[in-house]
Amino acid sequence: MRSAAAHRPIVLGVDGPPPSPTAVAWAADEADRWGRPLRMVHAVSPAPYGFTGAEWVGSLKEQHREGGVVLDKAAVLARERHPALEITTATVEGVTDQVLCEESRRADLVVVGSRRLSRAEEWLSASSVTVPLSAQAHCPVVVVGAPEHSTQQPPYVVVGVDGSRSSAAAVDFAFGLAARRGAEPRAVWAWHRPPFLPVDERTAVLTLRRQLSETATGRGESYPDVRLTHEVLVGHPVEQLAAASAHALAVVVGRRGHGGFTGMRLGSVPHGLLHHAHCPVVTVPPPADHRR
Repeated sequence: MRSAAAHRPIVLGVDGPPPSPTAVAWAADEADRWGRPLRMVHAVSPAPYGFTGAEWVGSLKEQHREGGVVLDKAAVLARERHPALEITTATVEGVTDQVLCEESRRADLVVVGSRRLSRAEEWLSASSVTVPLSAQAHCPVVVVGAPEHSTQQPPYVVVGVDGSRSSAAAVDFAFGLAARRGAEPRAVWAWHRPPFLPVDERTAVLTLRRQLSETATGRGESYPDVRLTHEVLVGHPVEQLAAASAHALAVVVGRRGHGGFTGMRLGSVPHGLLHHAHCPVVTVPPPADHRR
């Protein structure tokens, strides 16, 4: 009998038209590697509060029809890659990020495409999904803005480490992602020198290197064939991780997990990587008992 976890889907948020082929490919490939069903979801605008006019009912039916067409196109793309993959589709009434956050309660992973909005456009656009979803989802979120890179040998996955429980969760996810793809996790601790404090940089870097070397502790037994590499880079974390992502399959970071506005809850580093990374960005929530 298959475990309950085996039935938890990979959820793909489908926008459009047309659907993002890179996001569809990423989600379908990961569902196939993970042995999970792929659930494709398209959100349609809910009716304004208290509004039940015939015109809106007609508009809603049209939205469902158009959403069904987009979902069918996405499903065709996924089945072309993996004919045996279990795929379901659904149009759901609601705001897109809220719909996908609810879906994340019952998913192992949520995947969305990115239109690469500027920060101003992102905050002003009612259709912006990536920041609020990455900040609030109950499972890891993958934002596929740029395609993954497979020319680097051996292929690798970058994971940002800062000593927090969130980054430990990110390391766990990066190990699994790398193992499924025959890649190496590359742990990066980006140290930003304090501007006004006297700090011995050499001592600080050596200390961080020792902490980084401990990140694989306990994981080797679960992933005996995965080789971890690690390095400390001096500079702003967003800039250093974005540069490290140039030839990566993905860059994985932990979410801050505190309350407040969604952008602050997400944290400045994953927020910045959504705009500057050169590959898909995976944001991993902190452990459930550490969220506030």
